[in-house]
Amino acid sequence: MTVQHMTMQRRTFLSLLAVPAIAQLLQSCGDDTSGSTTPSRPAQSGERSSLTGAAAHLGASSADALAASAAINAFSADLYEQLVAADPTANLVFSPASIALALAMTSAGAKGTTLAEMDTVLHITDPATIHHSFNGLSTALAALNKSVDNTTGGGVGTSEVQLAIANSLWAQSGLAFQQAFLDLLSSEYDAGLELVDYRSDPEAARTEINGWVNDQTNERIPQLLSEGTITTDSRLTLVNAIYLQANWGDTFDVDATVDEPFAAPMGEVTVSMMHKSADLGYASGDGWQAVELPYAFRQLSFVVAVGDDANSAVPTADEVFAALNNKQVDLGLPRFDIETSTSLATLLGAMGMATAFSDAADFSGMTADEKLMIGNVIHQANITVDEEGTEAAAATAVVMAATAMPVEDVPVVLTIDRPFTFWLRDVAGSTVLFAGRVNDPSATRA
Repeated sequence: MTVQHMTMQRRTFLSLLAVPAIAQLLQSCGDDTSGSTTPSRPAQSGERSSLTGAAAHLGASSADALAASAAINAFSADLYEQLVAADPTANLVFSPASIALALAMTSAGAKGTTLAEMDTVLHITDPATIHHSFNGLSTALAALNKSVDNTTGGGVGTSEVQLAIANSLWAQSGLAFQQAFLDLLSSEYDAGLELVDYRSDPEAARTEINGWVNDQTNERIPQLLSEGTITTDSRLTLVNAIYLQANWGDTFDVDATVDEPFAAPMGEVTVSMMHKSADLGYASGDGWQAVELPYAFRQLSFVVAVGDDANSAVPTADEVFAALNNKQVDLGLPRFDIETSTSLATLLGAMGMATAFSDAADFSGMTADEKLMIGNVIHQANITVDEEGTEAAAATAVVMAATAMPVEDVPVVLTIDRPFTFWLRDVAGSTVLFAGRVNDPSATRA
């Protein structure tokens, strides 16, 4: 861990996505375990047992990632619209990539109407290949990791990008799971199945899952699942964790940061406005402007779009990304540290996957021992952006329970002193990893 990284940890970012989709036990689906794998015995207290699919993790390329990237961005746009409409004046941050990965893993065990609705909401057009596409996306994103000690070339500090994605499953010991389901998650998501005993000790299971997430997110998410979210009716928890730390390709000068006014929806506030003049990606349209700030190595970027006034419509991420061209920009951007906590169950149902949350849910592709459904989706996220860069962590848990143009000489002056939308993306694939809206940068998370 670099000195710069340790410095950022004190005041930087944690992005938490919890989708503990907590469901209820419905009924047994019979004793037929054909094609299933059954753990031989319940895990003992203090002991972790594992079960993995027979299929080895498959290799995948960035070319395979195109469908997953398109699906995530379309899902992100839909979910953003729903979340902003639910509370138009609140700050917002979420990770569509983490949510989509966890729901895609869950869809691997869905069938019939349940699967069709999930595919529609996730914008999955080819269910037969989408899991390999998510594999390709994870592989492409993992390849962005890089660290360079600038002092060896006479520079200062370290340029660093850390991006880690991990998946895991936490299953009830003794419950038979379909071998095809285990094989797919093992081969495409590199996810093994850890055995816990929800029936006799749900708190111990919750502690195990939280510990794994804490480790995967560099201790940024110590308690993904709050007390009471794992019960004796829980049977399977599918978890995705994302950790990101990246400094800017060209950091902001701390001495140039000054207090300035910001037109928040509830009235003017004072914020710490960072300033820089640089050749940046810039776009403008009818009533809006956008700017792109690259992180170190220019493989990840932070894109901000702002309306000319409070009533200006903000374009979609894809529209902004397509319109970006290099231009000299005199930029003012506020530091911010925001958090979101919300339930997504109602929103996802309204978006079209209501069956997954109902008695009619069909997740028989996971197990034939018990009938499963998704009960609730809880989402938490927070983000800090400062002069050095961004640090982010996201975790999503689905808990199943029984039942370029020429640069002009004149620079653009763009001061983000009013509500703005942001996307954190990988540049090559334009996959939206984090997104949100900042209405009041002065309102910081606890």
